[in-house]
Amino acid sequence: MKILLLGKNGQVGWELQRSLAPLGEVLALDRRSTSHCGDLSNLEGLAETVRVFRPDVVVNAAAYTAVDKAETDQQTADLVNALAPEVLARSCEAIGADLVHFSTDYVFDGSGQKPWVESDATGPVNVYGHSKLAGEQGIAKQGAKHVIFRTSWVYGTQGGNFAKTMLRLAQEREKMAVINDQFGAPTGAALLADITALSLQQAQPLSGIYHLAAAGETTWHAYAEYVLQTAKLLKPDLHYTAKEVAAVPTSAFPTPAARPLNSRLDCSKLENALQLKLPAWQTGVEAMLSKIL
Repeated sequence: MKILLLGKNGQVGWELQRSLAPLGEVLALDRRSTSHCGDLSNLEGLAETVRVFRPDVVVNAAAYTAVDKAETDQQTADLVNALAPEVLARSCEAIGADLVHFSTDYVFDGSGQKPWVESDATGPVNVYGHSKLAGEQGIAKQGAKHVIFRTSWVYGTQGGNFAKTMLRLAQEREKMAVINDQFGAPTGAALLADITALSLQQAQPLSGIYHLAAAGETTWHAYAEYVLQTAKLLKPDLHYTAKEVAAVPTSAFPTPAARPLNSRLDCSKLENALQLKLPAWQTGVEAMLSKIL
């Protein structure tokens, strides 16, 4: 199997390099790659890369993820998140390749309390969400064989993440405040990568949109408390100055881009297709903390 991986140095891309390696030949690119074009802002270059390499599968883990910046940089967000996936899908269709693409719960409006299912009506509340939804729609229009994994609250051991920020702040401040009215499931990049690799090995290939997130739900506040409690167990010698982690509403932290309050995703469609149960979010967070501490 020949696999073209885009976004190799992102949180998900880093883990995909590991999980895809046993499946065959992997050409892993990012926007700085020189051997082939891996820059999603270069649409012609992307199409040429697919034509020349002729992969069996394109896995697109690259995206414009600066949610707040997207409010004033819609052109770039649309180029990378909407137009590039459409070009990839068109290029895949031309050579008979499959496309695996990652999307987000931000395609929904974040209302209600029920976990979102794949068939629920979309309604993004910010530019980033609109660009990701347009990417999904652009892929579907091209008729290429594709799988889109919608996920949420992604973290990885590479680069920055919420847990690392909480650990740092807990060592710097006596008081912390964390949002307690947004609900979701922290989902590890390693889990996304492992499920992607598993999906590519199925006798009956997945097709269409699937929700993929760790099991269970929490708030950012409860997530922060779990991180700090687990860190103290894993590394008791760490010194924390934080005496209080206050729970506050989203309104306490105004941001340029609106955030959905309900990021819960119903993943039963994927679990049924792959005949598995996704792990609890705490499992992945503990594994991540054991690596970074």
